[in-house]
Amino acid sequence: MEHLTKRAEFLRAARGIRRVTTGLTLEICTNPAGETVRVGFTASRKVGNAVIRNRAKRRLREVARAILPAAGRPGTDYVLVARLDTATRAFESLKTDLAQAVAAAHLRLAKAGESQ
Repeated sequence: MEHLTKRAEFLRAARGIRRVTTGLTLEICTNPAGETVRVGFTASRKVGNAVIRNRAKRRLREVARAILPAAGRPGTDYVLVARLDTATRAFESLKTDLAQAVAAAHLRLAKAGESQ
């Protein structure tokens, strides 16, 4: 898995498909030039102070390491956005949230591809 680093990559994902769960928000888009799974993490100030935002991003990184190698599709960019509950939600619940969001987003992505 590679990491998204440029703001433009995050903005492109934000214009893609979005799935909101209790623990996180997932934004995905296809990356036709890429052959790997790329992932980015973000937490706004609404989540809390710097300590809480960093904790939330660390938890999102671990959840992504657990779920995306098996569930992620090559050539797709994933952005995991922290929510208020990310820092305190049970880790297994976060994993379930991400797995369900990825499955729903892939289904929506497939439907969007069929209609074109």
